[in-house]
Amino acid sequence: MASDVQDPAPNPHATEEQVQAAWDDPKLANVLYHDWEAGTYDEKWSISYDQRCIDYATDRFRMVAGDRGWPYGRALELGSGTGFFLLNLMQGGVAQKGSVTDLSPGMVQVALRNAENLGLDVDGRVADAERIPYEDNTFDLVVGHAVLHHIPDVQAALAEVLRVLKPGGRFVFAGEPTKIGDFYARKLGQITWWLTTNVTKFEPLNSWRRPQEELDESSRAAALEAVVDIHTFDPLELERTARAAGARNVKAVTEELSAALFGWPVRTFEAAVPREKLGWGWAMFAYKTWQRLSWLDENLLSKVMPRELFYNVLVTGTKPGGV
Repeated sequence: MASDVQDPAPNPHATEEQVQAAWDDPKLANVLYHDWEAGTYDEKWSISYDQRCIDYATDRFRMVAGDRGWPYGRALELGSGTGFFLLNLMQGGVAQKGSVTDLSPGMVQVALRNAENLGLDVDGRVADAERIPYEDNTFDLVVGHAVLHHIPDVQAALAEVLRVLKPGGRFVFAGEPTKIGDFYARKLGQITWWLTTNVTKFEPLNSWRRPQEELDESSRAAALEAVVDIHTFDPLELERTARAAGARNVKAVTEELSAALFGWPVRTFEAAVPREKLGWGWAMFAYKTWQRLSWLDENLLSKVMPRELFYNVLVTGTKPGGV
Protein backbone atom coordinates (compact mmCIF):
# COMPACT_ATOMS: atom_id res chain seq x y z
CA MET A 1 0.00 0.00 0.00
CA ALA A 2 1.03 3.65 -0.29
CA SER A 3 3.37 4.79 2.47
CA ASP A 4 3.05 7.96 4.51
CA VAL A 5 5.39 10.76 3.47
CA GLN A 6 7.12 13.12 5.90
CA ASP A 7 7.54 16.17 3.71
CA PRO A 8 6.55 19.84 3.67
CA ALA A 9 2.83 20.57 4.00
CA PRO A 10 0.94 21.76 0.92
CA ASN A 11 0.22 25.46 0.42
CA PRO A 12 -3.06 25.39 -1.52
CA HIS A 13 -3.51 29.13 -2.15
CA ALA A 14 -0.66 31.40 -3.17
CA THR A 15 -0.88 35.07 -2.19
CA GLU A 16 -0.32 37.87 -4.66
CA GLU A 17 3.08 38.50 -3.03
CA GLN A 18 4.09 34.85 -3.47
CA VAL A 19 3.02 34.93 -7.10
CA GLN A 20 5.17 38.01 -7.66
CA ALA A 21 8.17 36.32 -6.01
CA ALA A 22 7.63 33.25 -8.19
CA TRP A 23 8.17 35.25 -11.39
CA ASP A 24 11.90 35.13 -10.63
CA ASP A 25 11.98 31.60 -9.21
CA PRO A 26 10.64 28.84 -11.49
CA LYS A 27 10.96 26.16 -8.81
CA LEU A 28 8.95 28.22 -6.32
CA ALA A 29 6.41 28.83 -9.07
CA ASN A 30 6.13 25.07 -9.65
CA VAL A 31 5.50 24.40 -5.96
CA LEU A 32 2.90 27.19 -5.64
CA TYR A 33 1.09 26.40 -8.88
CA HIS A 34 0.89 22.65 -8.36
CA ASP A 35 -0.04 22.91 -4.67
CA TRP A 36 -2.77 25.30 -5.80
CA GLU A 37 -4.03 22.88 -8.45
CA ALA A 38 -3.58 19.60 -6.55
CA GLY A 39 -7.08 19.27 -5.14
CA THR A 40 -8.85 19.86 -8.47
CA TYR A 41 -6.17 18.76 -10.95
CA ASP A 42 -7.71 15.40 -11.86
CA GLU A 43 -11.09 17.00 -12.50
CA LYS A 44 -9.59 19.90 -14.49
CA TRP A 45 -7.71 17.59 -16.87
CA SER A 46 -10.34 14.80 -16.94
CA ILE A 47 -7.88 12.43 -15.23
CA SER A 48 -9.23 9.12 -14.01
CA TYR A 49 -7.91 5.70 -13.08
CA ASP A 50 -10.32 3.62 -15.11
CA GLN A 51 -9.90 1.84 -18.44
CA ARG A 52 -10.04 5.08 -20.43
CA CYS A 53 -6.91 6.50 -18.85
CA ILE A 54 -5.23 3.10 -18.44
CA ASP A 55 -5.49 2.71 -22.22
CA TYR A 56 -4.28 6.27 -22.79
CA ALA A 57 -1.19 5.83 -20.59
CA THR A 58 -0.23 2.38 -21.89
CA ASP A 59 -0.80 3.45 -25.52
CA ARG A 60 1.54 6.43 -25.02
CA PHE A 61 4.17 4.14 -23.49
CA ARG A 62 3.81 1.55 -26.24
CA MET A 63 3.95 4.23 -28.94
CA VAL A 64 7.48 5.28 -28.06
CA ALA A 65 8.95 2.26 -26.22
CA GLY A 66 7.02 -0.81 -27.33
CA ASP A 67 5.79 -3.50 -24.94
CA ARG A 68 8.85 -5.72 -24.53
CA GLY A 69 10.03 -6.15 -20.94
CA TRP A 70 6.63 -5.70 -19.26
CA PRO A 71 6.19 -5.73 -16.37
CA TYR A 72 9.13 -3.68 -15.12
CA GLY A 73 9.90 -4.44 -11.49
CA ARG A 74 10.22 -1.03 -9.86
CA ALA A 75 9.29 2.25 -11.53
CA LEU A 76 9.75 5.90 -10.57
CA GLU A 77 7.58 8.76 -11.79
CA LEU A 78 9.31 12.12 -11.96
CA GLY A 79 7.03 15.13 -11.46
CA SER A 80 4.18 12.75 -10.80
CA GLY A 81 1.45 15.28 -10.13
CA THR A 82 -1.51 13.26 -8.88
CA GLY A 83 0.07 10.03 -10.16
CA PHE A 84 -1.81 9.89 -13.46
CA PHE A 85 0.89 8.32 -15.62
CA LEU A 86 2.53 5.84 -13.25
CA LEU A 87 -0.64 4.64 -11.52
CA ASN A 88 -2.38 3.97 -14.81
CA LEU A 89 0.74 2.28 -16.22
CA MET A 90 0.84 0.04 -13.16
CA GLN A 91 -2.82 -0.85 -13.61
CA GLY A 92 -2.07 -1.59 -17.27
CA GLY A 93 0.66 -4.09 -16.37
CA VAL A 94 3.71 -1.97 -17.24
CA ALA A 95 5.23 -1.93 -13.73
CA GLN A 96 4.73 -3.79 -10.46
CA LYS A 97 5.98 -1.41 -7.75
CA GLY A 98 6.14 2.38 -7.91
CA SER A 99 7.57 5.56 -6.40
CA VAL A 100 6.14 9.03 -7.03
CA THR A 101 8.10 12.28 -6.73
CA ASP A 102 7.12 15.90 -7.22
CA LEU A 103 8.29 19.34 -6.08
CA SER A 104 4.75 19.98 -4.85
CA PRO A 105 3.83 18.47 -1.46
CA GLY A 106 0.17 18.76 -2.43
CA MET A 107 0.64 16.66 -5.54
CA VAL A 108 2.60 13.95 -3.72
CA GLN A 109 -0.13 13.82 -1.07
CA VAL A 110 -2.86 13.34 -3.70
CA ALA A 111 -0.80 10.80 -5.68
CA LEU A 112 -0.26 8.66 -2.58
CA ARG A 113 -3.94 8.87 -1.72
CA ASN A 114 -4.86 7.81 -5.26
CA ALA A 115 -2.40 4.89 -5.08
CA GLU A 116 -3.83 3.76 -1.75
CA ASN A 117 -7.38 3.91 -3.08
CA LEU A 118 -6.31 1.75 -6.03
CA GLY A 119 -4.47 -0.74 -3.82
CA LEU A 120 -1.14 -0.13 -5.58
CA ASP A 121 2.30 -0.63 -4.01
CA VAL A 122 3.59 2.96 -4.15
CA ASP A 123 5.78 5.18 -1.98
CA GLY A 124 6.48 8.87 -2.51
CA ARG A 125 8.77 11.79 -1.80
CA VAL A 126 8.77 15.53 -2.33
CA ALA A 127 11.78 15.85 -4.61
CA ASP A 128 13.65 18.04 -7.06
CA ALA A 129 14.07 16.29 -10.42
CA GLU A 130 17.63 17.61 -10.63
CA ARG A 131 18.49 15.87 -7.31
CA ILE A 132 16.48 12.65 -7.12
CA PRO A 133 16.54 11.31 -3.51
CA TYR A 134 17.14 7.66 -4.38
CA GLU A 135 20.31 5.56 -4.59
CA ASP A 136 22.16 4.69 -7.80
CA ASN A 137 20.81 1.73 -9.79
CA THR A 138 17.47 1.60 -7.96
CA PHE A 139 14.82 1.53 -10.69
CA ASP A 140 14.05 -0.59 -13.73
CA LEU A 141 11.97 2.20 -15.27
CA VAL A 142 11.60 5.97 -14.89
CA VAL A 143 8.58 7.71 -16.40
CA GLY A 144 7.10 11.16 -16.53
CA HIS A 145 4.19 12.93 -18.18
CA ALA A 146 4.30 16.66 -18.94
CA VAL A 147 7.22 17.18 -16.55
CA LEU A 148 10.40 17.92 -18.54
CA HIS A 149 9.12 21.32 -19.65
CA HIS A 150 8.89 22.36 -15.97
CA ILE A 151 12.53 21.49 -15.14
CA PRO A 152 15.14 24.28 -15.43
CA ASP A 153 18.04 21.98 -16.41
CA VAL A 154 16.61 19.13 -18.48
CA GLN A 155 19.99 17.55 -19.25
CA ALA A 156 20.91 17.48 -15.54
CA ALA A 157 17.56 15.87 -14.73
CA LEU A 158 18.05 13.21 -17.40
CA ALA A 159 21.53 12.51 -16.03
CA GLU A 160 19.91 11.98 -12.61
CA VAL A 161 17.34 9.68 -14.20
CA LEU A 162 20.16 7.61 -15.68
CA ARG A 163 21.93 7.53 -12.32
CA VAL A 164 18.95 6.01 -10.49
CA LEU A 165 18.17 3.57 -13.31
CA LYS A 166 19.68 0.11 -13.22
CA PRO A 167 22.03 -0.71 -16.13
CA GLY A 168 19.83 -1.38 -19.14
CA GLY A 169 16.90 0.39 -17.47
CA ARG A 170 14.57 2.56 -19.55
CA PHE A 171 13.04 6.02 -19.25
CA VAL A 172 9.88 7.22 -21.00
CA PHE A 173 8.68 10.82 -20.94
CA ALA A 174 5.43 11.76 -22.66
CA GLY A 175 3.16 14.79 -22.99
CA GLU A 176 5.89 17.39 -23.60
CA PRO A 177 4.99 20.45 -25.71
CA THR A 178 6.73 21.01 -29.01
CA LYS A 179 7.79 24.54 -29.94
CA ILE A 180 5.23 24.90 -32.72
CA GLY A 181 2.48 23.03 -30.88
CA ASP A 182 2.82 25.18 -27.77
CA PHE A 183 2.52 28.34 -29.88
CA TYR A 184 -0.81 27.43 -31.47
CA ALA A 185 -2.21 25.84 -28.29
CA ARG A 186 -1.57 28.99 -26.23
CA LYS A 187 -3.05 31.25 -28.89
CA LEU A 188 -6.18 29.12 -29.17
CA GLY A 189 -6.51 29.04 -25.38
CA GLN A 190 -6.14 32.81 -25.05
CA ILE A 191 -8.72 33.49 -27.77
CA THR A 192 -11.20 30.98 -26.30
CA TRP A 193 -10.83 32.40 -22.77
CA TRP A 194 -11.34 35.99 -23.98
CA LEU A 195 -14.40 35.08 -26.06
CA THR A 196 -16.03 32.95 -23.37
CA THR A 197 -15.49 35.37 -20.49
CA ASN A 198 -16.70 38.34 -22.55
CA VAL A 199 -19.67 36.78 -24.34
CA THR A 200 -21.04 35.48 -20.99
CA LYS A 201 -21.20 39.07 -19.68
CA PHE A 202 -24.36 39.56 -21.73
CA GLU A 203 -27.61 39.05 -19.82
CA PRO A 204 -28.99 36.01 -21.70
CA LEU A 205 -25.75 34.12 -21.05
CA ASN A 206 -25.04 35.27 -17.48
CA SER A 207 -25.80 31.84 -16.06
CA TRP A 208 -22.86 30.50 -18.09
CA ARG A 209 -20.46 32.93 -16.41
CA ARG A 210 -18.41 31.81 -13.44
CA PRO A 211 -18.28 34.23 -10.47
CA GLN A 212 -15.72 36.97 -10.98
CA GLU A 213 -13.64 35.88 -7.98
CA GLU A 214 -13.28 32.41 -9.53
CA LEU A 215 -12.26 33.92 -12.86
CA ASP A 216 -9.72 36.13 -11.06
CA GLU A 217 -8.28 33.12 -9.24
CA SER A 218 -8.04 31.23 -12.54
CA SER A 219 -6.23 34.19 -14.05
CA ARG A 220 -3.70 34.18 -11.18
CA ALA A 221 -3.24 30.44 -11.67
CA ALA A 222 -2.71 31.06 -15.39
CA ALA A 223 -0.06 33.66 -14.54
CA LEU A 224 1.78 31.04 -12.49
CA GLU A 225 1.33 28.51 -15.27
CA ALA A 226 3.16 30.86 -17.63
CA VAL A 227 6.11 30.82 -15.22
CA VAL A 228 6.23 27.06 -14.61
CA ASP A 229 6.15 26.19 -18.32
CA ILE A 230 9.85 26.83 -18.91
CA HIS A 231 10.61 24.89 -22.09
CA THR A 232 9.19 23.80 -25.37
CA PHE A 233 10.97 21.15 -27.40
CA ASP A 234 12.11 20.41 -30.89
CA PRO A 235 12.08 16.59 -31.18
CA LEU A 236 15.58 16.42 -32.67
CA GLU A 237 17.01 18.73 -29.99
CA LEU A 238 15.36 16.64 -27.25
CA GLU A 239 17.00 13.51 -28.64
CA ARG A 240 20.37 15.28 -28.59
CA THR A 241 19.84 16.39 -24.99
CA ALA A 242 19.09 12.83 -23.90
CA ARG A 243 22.20 11.52 -25.63
CA ALA A 244 24.30 14.27 -24.09
CA ALA A 245 23.05 13.16 -20.65
CA GLY A 246 24.42 9.68 -21.39
CA ALA A 247 21.37 7.82 -22.71
CA ARG A 248 21.46 5.17 -25.42
CA ASN A 249 18.79 3.93 -27.84
CA VAL A 250 17.17 7.38 -27.80
CA LYS A 251 14.04 7.99 -29.84
CA ALA A 252 11.47 10.80 -29.92
CA VAL A 253 8.03 10.61 -31.54
CA THR A 254 5.24 13.17 -31.71
CA GLU A 255 1.44 13.04 -31.56
CA GLU A 256 -1.68 15.23 -31.66
CA LEU A 257 -2.17 17.80 -34.39
CA SER A 258 -5.87 17.96 -35.26
CA ALA A 259 -6.61 16.59 -31.77
CA ALA A 260 -4.71 19.47 -30.18
CA LEU A 261 -6.35 22.08 -32.40
CA PHE A 262 -9.70 20.78 -31.12
CA GLY A 263 -8.68 19.95 -27.56
CA TRP A 264 -7.17 23.20 -26.35
CA PRO A 265 -10.20 25.40 -27.07
CA VAL A 266 -12.44 22.73 -25.50
CA ARG A 267 -10.34 22.56 -22.30
CA THR A 268 -10.25 26.34 -22.03
CA PHE A 269 -14.01 26.64 -22.54
CA GLU A 270 -14.59 24.02 -19.83
CA ALA A 271 -12.40 26.00 -17.42
CA ALA A 272 -14.26 29.24 -18.12
CA VAL A 273 -17.85 28.15 -17.49
CA PRO A 274 -19.60 26.66 -14.40
CA ARG A 275 -18.99 22.92 -14.20
CA GLU A 276 -22.67 22.13 -13.72
CA LYS A 277 -23.45 23.54 -17.17
CA LEU A 278 -21.52 20.78 -18.90
CA GLY A 279 -23.04 17.36 -18.46
CA TRP A 280 -22.25 13.81 -19.50
CA GLY A 281 -23.32 14.45 -23.09
CA TRP A 282 -20.74 17.20 -23.48
CA ALA A 283 -18.03 15.08 -21.89
CA MET A 284 -18.70 12.18 -24.28
CA PHE A 285 -18.81 14.51 -27.29
CA ALA A 286 -15.45 16.05 -26.35
CA TYR A 287 -13.79 12.71 -25.59
CA LYS A 288 -15.11 10.85 -28.66
CA THR A 289 -14.16 13.73 -30.97
CA TRP A 290 -10.68 13.86 -29.48
CA GLN A 291 -10.37 10.07 -29.94
CA ARG A 292 -11.35 10.26 -33.61
CA LEU A 293 -8.96 13.12 -34.29
CA SER A 294 -6.15 11.30 -32.47
CA TRP A 295 -6.77 8.31 -34.75
CA LEU A 296 -6.56 10.64 -37.76
CA ASP A 297 -3.29 12.11 -36.46
CA GLU A 298 -1.70 8.72 -35.81
CA ASN A 299 -2.86 6.89 -38.90
CA LEU A 300 -2.76 9.59 -41.56
CA LEU A 301 -1.30 12.96 -40.62
CA SER A 302 1.77 11.51 -38.88
CA LYS A 303 2.72 9.84 -42.16
CA VAL A 304 2.59 13.00 -44.26
CA MET A 305 3.28 15.93 -41.88
CA PRO A 306 6.61 16.88 -40.25
CA ARG A 307 6.83 15.64 -36.67
CA GLU A 308 7.68 19.16 -35.46
CA LEU A 309 4.10 20.33 -36.19
CA PHE A 310 2.46 18.00 -33.67
CA TYR A 311 1.68 19.20 -30.16
CA ASN A 312 3.19 16.47 -27.96
CA VAL A 313 6.63 14.92 -28.05
CA LEU A 314 7.50 11.62 -26.33
CA VAL A 315 11.07 10.47 -25.72
CA THR A 316 12.64 7.23 -24.54
CA GLY A 317 16.13 5.92 -23.96
CA THR A 318 18.10 3.42 -21.90
CA LYS A 319 20.99 3.42 -19.48
CA PRO A 320 24.18 1.85 -20.85
CA GLY A 321 24.94 -1.64 -19.61
CA GLY A 322 22.68 -4.51 -18.74
CA VAL A 323 22.07 -7.61 -20.80
